Amino acid sequence: MASSPLDQPADRSDLSTGDRDAGPGGDPGGEDGGTAGSRTGLLADLARGRWRWPGQAPTRRSELAGQASAEAAGETVAEPEFPVPGDVRAAAFFDLDNTVMQGAALFHFGRGLYKRKFFSGRDLVRFAWQQAYFRMAGSENAEHMRDARDSALSIVKGHKVAELMAMGEEIYDEYMAGRIWRGTQALAQAHLDAGQRVWLVTAAPVETATIIARRLGLTGALGTVAESVNGIYTGRLVGEPLHGPAKAMAVRALAERQELDLERCAAYSDSANDIPMLSLVGYPYAINPDSALRAHARKQGWRVRDYRTGRKAVRIGVPAAAGAGAVAGGAVAAVALRRRRR
Repeated sequence: MASSPLDQPADRSDLSTGDRDAGPGGDPGGEDGGTAGSRTGLLADLARGRWRWPGQAPTRRSELAGQASAEAAGETVAEPEFPVPGDVRAAAFFDLDNTVMQGAALFHFGRGLYKRKFFSGRDLVRFAWQQAYFRMAGSENAEHMRDARDSALSIVKGHKVAELMAMGEEIYDEYMAGRIWRGTQALAQAHLDAGQRVWLVTAAPVETATIIARRLGLTGALGTVAESVNGIYTGRLVGEPLHGPAKAMAVRALAERQELDLERCAAYSDSANDIPMLSLVGYPYAINPDSALRAHARKQGWRVRDYRTGRKAVRIGVPAAAGAGAVAGGAVAAVALRRRRR
């Protein structure tokens, strides 16, 4: 039976005739490996990839086995513990849409409001289109983000803040709880277990973000603030959505107030729009990254996690394995820009 090409001797064109004729240790016909000098010569030849006798020359199969073993050893090299337990000047900042949650939180919230007859079917179709684009593109688009913001503001105008907050609790259970990326949740829990604070940083309404943060047992949320007067939404924002560079500014301001060392902090996002925030911290992570962020992360040597497929997560830093159990609730301190009240 013909042998496999993998069983054929590997190419060793650097072998000399003398090498091939020699026995072990360079001593032709030797049984004990020859003299000490011969053994020294043997070790030198082995280090150069030379084999002195054909019967023990490596095959292609043995070379593959050796390479696989070396690669496996490299993957299991222990790294310094992270997050560092008890480091009170470290914290973690997580983007929400497509990082912590599949899809856009604003769309899921809109679905819940539609169920409660807050707006028309035409508005729902617009929300659905925005969500479909978001899922297909896998990234945020400024124009679509603006459209979604304007739609949401027109819907909540004239409603009580307390009313929307109560509905948000119900909507989380109906449309959001089952869409949390468990791998990302495990990353957040690792920071909490280490005694660190964990914040959501998102363009979603701060009320929605606060509910999600509390349900996941996180410290709090930074989000977009809608203006309210006497507890009633006006249909306007306080400033601009918390998006792109605004997230970085919010994280920096929070770090200053809480005396955090950003070099010891971590940030997680799926979008290249959040590169300013990711660049602030000492431990940036690209989670389910869009193509632009993936390329930037590779160039910068940032850590990458992708929970959208069954691909093996690279084992760097925080463990990628996620527990399926729910995270215990904890105290939440929701931080936001001060609302403009008249």
